[in-house]
Amino acid sequence: MLLTITYTGQNATDLGYLLHKNPQKLHSFELGFGNCYVFYPEVTAERCTVALLLEINPVDLAKSARNYGTEASLFDYVNDRPYVASSFLSVALSKVFGTALSGRSKERPELVEGQLDLEAKITMLPASGGADVIRRLFEPLGYEVVLQGYSLSENFPEWGESRYFTVDLKAKMRLLDLLNQLYILIPVLDLKKHYWIGEEEIVKLIKHGEGWLAIHPEKELITNRYLKRKKNLINRALNQLQDLSDENEKDLVFDEAIIEAKDKEQTGKFEERSNLNQQRLDVIVEVLQNLQVAKVIDLGCGEGKLLNLLMKERCFTELVGMDASHLVLEKAVRRLNLERLAPLQRERIRLFQSSLIYQDQRFRGYDAVTVIEVIEHLDLNRLVAFEQVLFEFIKAPVAVITTPNREYNMKYPNLGNSLRHTDHRFEWTRAEFQFWASNMAERYGYQVSFVSIGEFDSELGAPTQMGVFTQ
Repeated sequence: MLLTITYTGQNATDLGYLLHKNPQKLHSFELGFGNCYVFYPEVTAERCTVALLLEINPVDLAKSARNYGTEASLFDYVNDRPYVASSFLSVALSKVFGTALSGRSKERPELVEGQLDLEAKITMLPASGGADVIRRLFEPLGYEVVLQGYSLSENFPEWGESRYFTVDLKAKMRLLDLLNQLYILIPVLDLKKHYWIGEEEIVKLIKHGEGWLAIHPEKELITNRYLKRKKNLINRALNQLQDLSDENEKDLVFDEAIIEAKDKEQTGKFEERSNLNQQRLDVIVEVLQNLQVAKVIDLGCGEGKLLNLLMKERCFTELVGMDASHLVLEKAVRRLNLERLAPLQRERIRLFQSSLIYQDQRFRGYDAVTVIEVIEHLDLNRLVAFEQVLFEFIKAPVAVITTPNREYNMKYPNLGNSLRHTDHRFEWTRAEFQFWASNMAERYGYQVSFVSIGEFDSELGAPTQMGVFTQ
């Protein structure tokens, strides 16, 4: 059972500091079911690879079966467990790389939160459901997935393909995220946990799924398999994940109703008179019409206000809304009257739950992508992931982004230099937004133009700034 992780980049040997394992040594560990070895087959300044090799003793497995009060069978002695990636590998990860899993590093603390060029290779991963399930689990997390399948028998090709794969995963991400995701998803694919499933498994699921599982499009499948289809545990885990999703959705999405209420409270009669949100949406619809796009996806669609306007225009043949909050999507369903639409109208529009920072295949294939008053709700350390998703992964011919102009906040009574909403992580001046947008355009092969939205002030500009990116 072999797992390798490769870090490519400047000072690649820092991987040893992150994992707390010296690249110059062979590290060995005794586990209850066998032995685990950690070594580095490749160590250079630009590329460093760590290998975790797990040797399982079938006799120890049989002893473990007796320890759990079951009688050892032939399967306990003759099985695929010594040769495949399974829940035994997850246990080894937690024992050997426990400090890295928790995101701690005394020598290189700055690297813990760093987005690193990582590649993980899992040799012989059993996958119940085949290649499709592997992709459904890993691709939404931003991985480039390469699979090598195997025949059941070279001598009897009619037997078909086996359920085993060697899986190569590449992504730019934090090491701790890679390790935690492997910890959960390897036994999810294998479906044969070697230990009793009880209350503590919910705790592990929530702990190692922090920051990604609650908004994963396959979270129900993952939870169901991880808890071995024990309905009482599954329901409790899903309820906890939903609570986490509701608490964290402000980090990822823009809830227009909340923002409008806050803005009206802070801006009083001026905001009511200017009707800024309606102006913003009208301008976006006009821009999309002028660019003659037909298929549009709105990332962070909220309650569907933009989609509602786009539906009234026949030139838009396919409309999709994505949001991280299922509660907001339920409001969008009601606003758009999806259940009452005529069949032809209903075929034009679709809503689904996902995340702005995941490379979700469902984001692709559209003429234009809109991101309206969303990016200011992202933590700055998530902004890089969002940039890669929008400009490198989706790479639509047209991208429209709007965000507040911080300079204009001086026009709002009792606001001054404060942020426009308590959930905003940042707000850019016009110069800062144009610098960022121009940099994105140059890096990813776009041209960008800027539009001011709302009542214009000769010194402060307009309240909303928009960047229109075209390939």
